[in-house]
Parts: sequence; C-alpha cells; structure tokens
Amino acid sequence: MLLKGSCHCQAVTFSVKSHHPYPYNLCYCSVCRKTAGGGGFVINLSGKSKTLNVKGDEHISIYRAVIDGEQSTGERHFCKHCATALWVYDPDWPELVHPFASAIDTDLPIPPERTHMMLGSRADWVEVSAQPQDKCFDEYPDESLAEWHQRLGLES
Repeated sequence: MLLKGSCHCQAVTFSVKSHHPYPYNLCYCSVCRKTAGGGGFVINLSGKSKTLNVKGDEHISIYRAVIDGEQSTGERHFCKHCATALWVYDPDWPELVHPFASAIDTDLPIPPERTHMMLGSRADWVEVSAQPQDKCFDEYPDESLAEWHQRLGLES
C-alpha cells in the first residue's frame, strides 16, 4: 500500500510503500508521548525505507532521544515549522522507516485488534481504552509489527 503523508503546514510531503499499514500499535512511552502523542500515545506504521520519497527536506529537523543516559540511534523526523512528527528512522534497521499514523493522509485500514505497549511508562492522566480483543504490555509486545500483520493475514 502506498502511504502519503504531510506535516500540518504542508512544507513537507512524503510517500512510502508499506506492507504493514494497519495502525494498531499504540505506544505510551515517555518519548512518544512527549514528542508526538496528543492522546498520551503514538501509533507507528512500517514502510520500506528505500521507497521513502520526500518533498521539503529542507524543512525537516531530527531529534534523537536520550534513553537511560544514552542517545538513541532512532532519528525522529519532524517539521521544523509546525512541529508535526513525520517518521522515525533507525540505522540499526536500515530497511525500515516508521511513519507516524497521525502524519498519514491516506485512508488507513481499521485494525481488528490493537496492541497497547509500554503501559509501564503511561502517564497517570492517560486512560487506556483497550477492548476485550486487544493485547496490553507493560513494555514491548511479544510480536513485531510485521508478525502482527502476518498472524492476522493483513499484509498488503
């Protein structure tokens, strides 16, 4: 599936091909919550980094979080004008890029279940709206984003 996205001010637009487009994985960690999570969580999708096509590169800034005293290799790309979180790229997994569902303009498919992860880092004010079919984890889930799509037969 071709995902098309943009920042709020339209200075940056992008597209990326994704075999895993379902927005199911809600992350409640402090980095996601503070850099992009309006509801106290963020949803990352997955794309093939070689297919990422960006217009407006000059309007992008990168943030690398400090986690447990060390700078993360993950690069959070955002618009330096309107602060829209766009995608995360990590050179440790160079074949992947993880666009934020909130930056995607393409209609996304509705997931049959959701995974709520990093609940151990959840802010007290955030209410988790997990449904009976959803899975909840204090840290990382047992399966990857790709494995979740494969298990449910949802790869595109």
